[in-house]
Amino acid sequence: MAKLRSKYVCSECGYESSGWLGKCPSCSKWNTMLEEVEEALPTAAKALNQVLPPVIALSSVEILETSRIKTGSSELDRVLGGGLVPASLILVGGDPGIGKSTLILQVCARIAENKRVLYVSGEESVGQIKLRADRLGAVSQGVYIISETSFERIEAIIDKEKPEFVVIDSIQTVYTEKLSSAPGSVSQVREVTGQLLRMTKKNGITTFVVGHVTKEGAIAGPRVLEHMVDTVLYFEGERHQDFRVLRAVKNRFGSTNEIGIFEMGPNGLVDVSNPSSLMLEGRSRDQAGSAVVGLMEGTRPMLVEVQALVCATSFGMPRRQATGMDYNRLSMLMAVLEKKVGMQLHAFDAYINVAGGMKLDEPAADLGVVAAIASSFKNRPVDSSTVLFGEVGLTGEVRSVSQMDKRITESLRLGFKRCVVPQLGKNTAQGLEKEIEIITVSTVEQALEALL
Repeated sequence: MAKLRSKYVCSECGYESSGWLGKCPSCSKWNTMLEEVEEALPTAAKALNQVLPPVIALSSVEILETSRIKTGSSELDRVLGGGLVPASLILVGGDPGIGKSTLILQVCARIAENKRVLYVSGEESVGQIKLRADRLGAVSQGVYIISETSFERIEAIIDKEKPEFVVIDSIQTVYTEKLSSAPGSVSQVREVTGQLLRMTKKNGITTFVVGHVTKEGAIAGPRVLEHMVDTVLYFEGERHQDFRVLRAVKNRFGSTNEIGIFEMGPNGLVDVSNPSSLMLEGRSRDQAGSAVVGLMEGTRPMLVEVQALVCATSFGMPRRQATGMDYNRLSMLMAVLEKKVGMQLHAFDAYINVAGGMKLDEPAADLGVVAAIASSFKNRPVDSSTVLFGEVGLTGEVRSVSQMDKRITESLRLGFKRCVVPQLGKNTAQGLEKEIEIITVSTVEQALEALL
């Protein structure tokens, strides 16, 4: 009989130790080391006469054209790089109630028109899945559902039914009988994902795996989980807002810069093909503290509204609050305004909000944030028909950003009359000067003089 031994595994990062530790040496988290009992397998003798695989020159490898599978959602296809790749393993994460299962169930109904789909749920019963499918109008003859958590049973069902598309909802509820640890533990998630990956590649099945997230927003379980799969998608958004953003943080078959925009409605998630107009819908015009910023999300230009409120503080230390952008970036931009423009902001509270629940991760939004803060501070509105973009440096200069021609074209398409861009914007927007006014600036002072 094989010997049983115990080990301690960090529930946050998967670090293993032979003894209990109060603080994990890898992620520095306290009280995360949990005991797991595993069976020590006997060491197999090395085969001296084993057959080694042949070594192939890279230049002689022939590439087989693989047709992608359309999901029926243009936004999801954009994020995936043009559609689903056969025999790929895709991990979808997001906060509870954000719409992960809703999106996947809608995709299953569309794919089932041409493919055989198996939906495996470890959290809901068959009747509960049917109720949600009826509400979404996602009932299809080609979708088969089961409620099961044992991986051995799931594998046997897949071998019997031969589906071409499989959904596992969620990976934290599935366990393998080879391990004695509880479902959702680091060992179980890692082992189940490994076996699922081998089964997916062997049988040529396209597999969607739903994963829970921690309170920090990362996929629950070991970090190796994200390394094992082919694609990692994060579903972002606020539960009280209608917009949802699907972002690829890893994609072996496409770009990781693309995002998909969805709107949550009574019948599920709907693709948003023109997000700029929806993000700007309802904005107040000619109001101090508002500016429209031109961003790039992958190959898609987007216009979003940045709002700022600057008011005298009633505390000893002024308050800074940023919703939709990095707090440290906000502090840096306000320091540039104080040092290079002379705005005495040290006695004022500052609040920044990005309308529509979007996040400003691109430095091109710096000029818009600076303009919104200065507009609120001076109580002078920025022209509502103006779009801004440009990176602001610590010396007060406005640096060039990429794909300025696409940003200007998007502004023109939505009816804006003027663009304030970095100095090099004139060269990249040739042919557009007759249709839209382009103002080039090299410093923050020049930009504020042109705007306020």
